[in-house]
Amino acid sequence: MTVDRRFRFIYKPLVFMAGLVPLVWLTLGVFGLYGIDLGADPIKKMLHTCGKTALNFLMLTLMVTPVRQLAGLPHLIRLRRMLGLFAFFYALVHFTIYFVLDQERNFASILADIAKRPYITVGFTALVLLLPLAVTSTNGMMRRLGRRWQKLHRLVYVIAVLGVVHYYWQVKRDVREPLIYAAILAVLLVYRYVKRRRRPATSKSVSSTAPERI
Repeated sequence: MTVDRRFRFIYKPLVFMAGLVPLVWLTLGVFGLYGIDLGADPIKKMLHTCGKTALNFLMLTLMVTPVRQLAGLPHLIRLRRMLGLFAFFYALVHFTIYFVLDQERNFASILADIAKRPYITVGFTALVLLLPLAVTSTNGMMRRLGRRWQKLHRLVYVIAVLGVVHYYWQVKRDVREPLIYAAILAVLLVYRYVKRRRRPATSKSVSSTAPERI
């Protein structure tokens, strides 16, 4: 079996099924099936799980390029779009739970939260910035936008920073996990900066004419 066929029929389906595991786990927990308990505050548990899962997928999306370059695995690029879409999906579910269950669709309360609570402001901004990336993730939009596609999708780094800040500000006491995410993101940003600095001028001019998936 060729590498293309392995990614199409084995690796992509496996990644897709793995991406659904947190959602399935939460769904079973909501109905109390198979002994899964969401604890005393199920809404908080669902918010935390979806938010953290979105951040995990965002980090995995950013890791694809350095891993494929350092490990010599160019075909990993085929998984990046799916990982990015899962990041958007769980961020959207995270917000939907907040909107419907936590705030009970009270627009006035939500707007007040976004305006007054910095971590919600930052998180909502990250979700809004993710939306155009998800909408333009298709091959058709990539061809249509050309070089503008790559510039637009560099927003993923800004979104990742906002996501980490959102997580850090939300945690009131133990900030070790948010700091781990911050450290991982810092390494990824430094890697990208060093890689761009070392790229020959001719390579930069060529790459600017053909968009590359971020």
